Amino acid sequence: MPKEKIFAQARDELFSHINRCGVLNATDDDMTVWMNETIDYIGERYPDLVDPDLQELHAVGVRFCQPAINNVPVQREVVDEADTTSDEAAVSVSAVVEEPVPAGSSASSPTAAVAAAADTSE
Repeated sequence: MPKEKIFAQARDELFSHINRCGVLNATDDDMTVWMNETIDYIGERYPDLVDPDLQELHAVGVRFCQPAINNVPVQREVVDEADTTSDEAAVSVSAVVEEPVPAGSSASSPTAAVAAAADTSE
């Protein structure tokens, strides 16, 4: 099989792994670790690919994980400050929340914008 075809097959497999594994929701550090491990795996699966090919796959995979228009909710940690005015013991609460893509951004669809406008007019 020609090397170009092997590279294309490996690239398609990488994209498939990215979509199935949910790495788009991961933090940058986790995404980097995941990408390195996945490229190592692909290198084992496709022994005809040499280091420059694998480095190119890594670069393509990283670009694929950072789309121009991000429709994936962002996870961030929210920490509530302790209530120091009460007599109760101070408690700090931490949670991970997802922030959806803002309705007014270029990532939202025209249908969503119309629906949002209809909700505010009631």
